[in-house]
Amino acid sequence: MSVGSPIDPALLRPVLEAGLPAARTLPAEAYTSQEVFGWEAEHFFEAGWVCVGRADELAEPGDQKAFRIGSEGVLVVRDLQGRLHAFHNTCRHRGHELLTPGEHRNLRAIKCPYHAWVYGLDGRLQGAPRFGDMPGFDKDDHPLVEARIEQWHGWLFLNASGDAPPLAEVVGNLDELVTPWEIGRMFVAARHEYVIEANWKTITENYHECYHCPSIHPALCEVTPVDSGENFPHDGLWVGGNMWLKDFAETMSLSGASHGVRIRGLNDEQARQVFYFGLFPNLLISLHPDYVMAHRFEPLGPGQSRVECTWLFPPEARERPDFSPDYASEFWDITNREDWEACASVYRGLQSRGFRQGPFAWNEDEVHVFMAMVAQGYLDGRASRPPQVHEPGEPVASAAG
Repeated sequence: MSVGSPIDPALLRPVLEAGLPAARTLPAEAYTSQEVFGWEAEHFFEAGWVCVGRADELAEPGDQKAFRIGSEGVLVVRDLQGRLHAFHNTCRHRGHELLTPGEHRNLRAIKCPYHAWVYGLDGRLQGAPRFGDMPGFDKDDHPLVEARIEQWHGWLFLNASGDAPPLAEVVGNLDELVTPWEIGRMFVAARHEYVIEANWKTITENYHECYHCPSIHPALCEVTPVDSGENFPHDGLWVGGNMWLKDFAETMSLSGASHGVRIRGLNDEQARQVFYFGLFPNLLISLHPDYVMAHRFEPLGPGQSRVECTWLFPPEARERPDFSPDYASEFWDITNREDWEACASVYRGLQSRGFRQGPFAWNEDEVHVFMAMVAQGYLDGRASRPPQVHEPGEPVASAAG
């Protein structure tokens, strides 16, 4: 193997072929190997910008929440002035976690539960019991170690390693594509959590193609032509494109009707489409005329992933006396569960001795882009901008209208 690559480069070269007729899928060990999973945790997640949720989940001064990113723990707090800070979730005394990963609390200070060292919300050590008479001990020498935190359209992103490229560089031109939806002003009206018996990459790959839609998504096929849409050129660490709504449909719902409001600022063309974008490594953003759906996932092991699905609506939707997010969340819960069953079956199939690297259909070109990005990341030691694989003369579109 090449230095740093968790997979034999000979198995990755077919994935990196520029044309679909020659390209092949990732090898099975990319999904089933514990060694590869550990490598990805370090090189894709700890070394990347990972979405950990919405900023309004820590809305009040003193709010604190701990997150696990690969093998790293990060504590996010909002100080009394309303600023967000991120720190490595380890006490400067003996390393005890300051807060259990996944837990949330509100306190005016950060207190280690082990030996009661106390830090300000800015990370400075304020109290160390029984160290007052310790020669040479200075509290100023023991602040919490900061981690990188950024906000983007209301989402929080953490970089645990501290050496990822700037988030703006990772996002690239995706920012201008999602800006018309004003996601930063939206509120979360529904949230579902799933644990899927599948590798995290199969979830993204499934998301980026509708080749499977006629087989397993009857409700989705009622409101959108499955062969519609185009893929967009990208200069960031993302993949995606659009699909059109059928003429009768206002949005993606079981009836095609919307029970929300059209997002302000969208032009008529944007309001007839749904856009699907995957920001590497763990955020999928689906833009509808009247709501935004986001999938945020956390790998739990080679064959298990936790997925949080949220539905965001513009504040004007609250003005409807009959507003409920159910028309959107029920439709996508049905579709999600159909996808999760398929992803779990794929993972079981990947463990078979009979699995071989397979070919791509033309409408799996964005899956190819994603897999090529992963394969190149294995070779480089870090994910980088995915290749452009649009066929010569193939039209591309812009969500910005």
